[in-house]
Amino acid sequence: MRRPAPPTAALLVTALAFHVDMLLYYLLVPLLPRYARDLQLNQMEVGILFGSYAVALLLATFPVALLTDRYGRRGTMLWGLAGLMVTTLVFAVSKQYWLLVLARFLQGVAGAATWLPGMALLADHFPAESRGKAMGTAFAAANLGVLIGPPLSGFLDQHGGPSTPFLLGAVLVALDAAGRAFLLPVTEPKRGPKLPFRQLLSNRTIRVFAGAMALGSCLWALLESTLPLDFNRRLGQSPTQIGLCFAAAAVAHTLTSPLMGRLSDRIGRARVLRVGLVLAAILLPLPALLPRSWMVVVAMMGLGSTASFIMSPCSPAVADQVERLGSQSFASAFSILNLAYSVGMMVGPLVGGALVQGLGLAWALGLSGLGFAAYLLAMKGIRT
Repeated sequence: MRRPAPPTAALLVTALAFHVDMLLYYLLVPLLPRYARDLQLNQMEVGILFGSYAVALLLATFPVALLTDRYGRRGTMLWGLAGLMVTTLVFAVSKQYWLLVLARFLQGVAGAATWLPGMALLADHFPAESRGKAMGTAFAAANLGVLIGPPLSGFLDQHGGPSTPFLLGAVLVALDAAGRAFLLPVTEPKRGPKLPFRQLLSNRTIRVFAGAMALGSCLWALLESTLPLDFNRRLGQSPTQIGLCFAAAAVAHTLTSPLMGRLSDRIGRARVLRVGLVLAAILLPLPALLPRSWMVVVAMMGLGSTASFIMSPCSPAVADQVERLGSQSFASAFSILNLAYSVGMMVGPLVGGALVQGLGLAWALGLSGLGFAAYLLAMKGIRT
């Protein structure tokens, strides 16, 4: 069978890898109540089980980036996939809490070994004029995994038991492995001088877009941690209706991510990001103010699209800067974005919770929107 062209192969491998990683990540969500009941876990233990992925992702980010830039994308992705297969099978068969936590932790390490070399692979094979579209397409595939994972897991658990979602996940990992092994070339080109993290962080454009990535993940975390209680109390929404509101935002984000990436290829990364910051300032308070559920759904779709305006230009903008520095140390640069994303995920609920408790939801979201608008000052003079 003939291999597709290298850019097409890189996009296929990366999109599938991101999709499978996010789908496996969210398979656990509907099963948490079952684990809590069967293993007699308290809320803290459930939080540790779920959050150990993020801890591992943070700890593994920089080492994986160094390995990826030094030894290549293919090997890192294949070793990460081997780890993902092991952790998925542990979830399928284990009934011990400590093993589940260990598996979740190793899943985070495998996630770092998927995302960092995957993004670097796209930066290697797509020039600046088409890089945003390619990366946006890969992000859309990841978002599709977010949409499919929880309902698929719940359905399989109900009809086949708690092991069934992870057995299906193991099959998907095997398909992913076949794609990576067949489509990625064994020999990789030399990539020029390696850039130290200090030099990458000294680049103002990289710092600004890393900050924007943190804001984008903070936006999602803020909405997820504050809106469900308000929707239930103020609008009388059921859990299913609340889920549909967030699904609407996720669908909008999935559909617009490639479009915003492509738009950033055409008119510049900074312009697209500036539009996203303005939209966030306008739209953030609306879900807490609108009186009808259908209006809230429309607002959530607007916020999902806003997330694409903010996040889609970040990765190609950072890749462009690395290229201008005469290097292809893309994984090292993307590790900075990865760290920023993780920080945003952690800060969003904390800041949001404090603001809601002190000011109320509408004022908290309005003030957060002003924070997004204020970031326009940090972008002064950025041209990319």
